[in-house]
Amino acid sequence: MDTLNHNLPEISESEAAGLFLIDQAMAFCFQGALRAAAVLGIADQLVNGPKTADELATAVGADADRLHRILRLLTTRGIFREVGSRRYALTPAAEYLRSDVPHSFRAAVIWLTDEPMLRPVGNLVESVRGNSAFEHIYGMPYFEYWAQAQVSSGDFDEGMCSYSTLESSILARSYDFPKDATVADIGGGFGILLLNVLKINPTLHGILYDQEHVLAKNRLGELGDDSRFELVAGNFFESCPPADIYLLKYVIHDWDDKRATQILRCCRQAMAPGGKVLIMDPLIPAGNSWSTSKLADMIVMAACHDGGGTERTEEEYRELLGGAGLRLNRIIDTGTFVPIIEAVAD
Repeated sequence: MDTLNHNLPEISESEAAGLFLIDQAMAFCFQGALRAAAVLGIADQLVNGPKTADELATAVGADADRLHRILRLLTTRGIFREVGSRRYALTPAAEYLRSDVPHSFRAAVIWLTDEPMLRPVGNLVESVRGNSAFEHIYGMPYFEYWAQAQVSSGDFDEGMCSYSTLESSILARSYDFPKDATVADIGGGFGILLLNVLKINPTLHGILYDQEHVLAKNRLGELGDDSRFELVAGNFFESCPPADIYLLKYVIHDWDDKRATQILRCCRQAMAPGGKVLIMDPLIPAGNSWSTSKLADMIVMAACHDGGGTERTEEEYRELLGGAGLRLNRIIDTGTFVPIIEAVAD
């Protein structure tokens, strides 16, 4: 029997707007629920079919009623599906929370929802005032913090690797690389992007350029041909290795214009004739339309380098590149919120 009272009071447009505002202010609760499901490994428990909240709770060592409440919220946005009373199943999105799939986002979700990511964003006012929200909380720069061993349950390297795997595969397929070129992945971390590029383009030679301790964790061995790549340690503010094409994925957006220009200038100085620089960062679209890049902008504002981290518009990239002796040639839509911004010598 329907026991709800359908004689609803009339709510004005202004009142509805106020209720909407409160709804937005509580949106962080969804990220908390998503993190709980990722940490507990709920998706792994559903690989062989739906289970009840009680069965899941027994498997992961949780309280069944509270787990049901977490999953009930996640189903509202398509993360898991309720297929009966308190009985849950995987959805296409939840498949990426599994730890045993090639492009798992589980580590990325745990990293992105960990305290060192959430707290600075919650204290954005400090960055808006011209300081670094991250340093205000933790007393040290973002990358210095993550370089310390076991500082957090949300491991930075594993989180970034998880975050990058699927995206890098898409980006590598989105660009037509010339044959026999040398491609340098600047600040390339574990080399996930470069690995994908080399797999798709068998005539290319790759250079993974990063700090020594980062290079030690590279995954380029998965290529099965050590002759097709080299590891080069260095500082991208000082120099970059000679190459035909430079990959800069999630590098430029970490830095203010002065330091970003330094990186780009080092690429320009080392670049072979006819070379190109490919920037792969979120791009802020014109107008006030929704874009995931605007969320990423809040993260880099809160975390990176005295508030210097920023996502940029097309016009801002044109100006930035011009200061480094480069010219924006074209922007390639990749189907993700990260395009490929192709720059050539000016």
